[in-house]
Amino acid sequence: MTEAFSWIVRVYYEDTDAGGIVYYANYLKYFERARTEWLRAAGIGQKQAAASDGVLFVVKTAMVDFHAPACMDDELKLHVRVEKLGRASIQFLQQIWRGPELLTTGRFKVGCVDSQTLRPNAIPATILVKITTME
Repeated sequence: MTEAFSWIVRVYYEDTDAGGIVYYANYLKYFERARTEWLRAAGIGQKQAAASDGVLFVVKTAMVDFHAPACMDDELKLHVRVEKLGRASIQFLQQIWRGPELLTTGRFKVGCVDSQTLRPNAIPATILVKITTME
């Protein structure tokens, strides 16, 4: 995967189950944080987008494949790449690596919605410009 953006996270005790393995639902949190940091790196704050542009980004679809487990104290590198940019949505391919080992792959479709009605909304031009420079 060609990475457009990467972000490092450490696995803490609170992320794991009784066996010291990352609990499966926490991968969704890692993916969400990486997308949020990707937006931040593009100069887009979630609160700012809601306040100034009147839009929110919400997950419509999430598909995750688990290849190998992450464990307590692991340092993970999360990759974020836009696969498809639509008028009102973004499709992401994300991966979690521990060194050279691919642990998890996720595909997410994130929709842009009006912050008041929660109905689909075109991605504002000001945000779209910032997103396309991140690709």
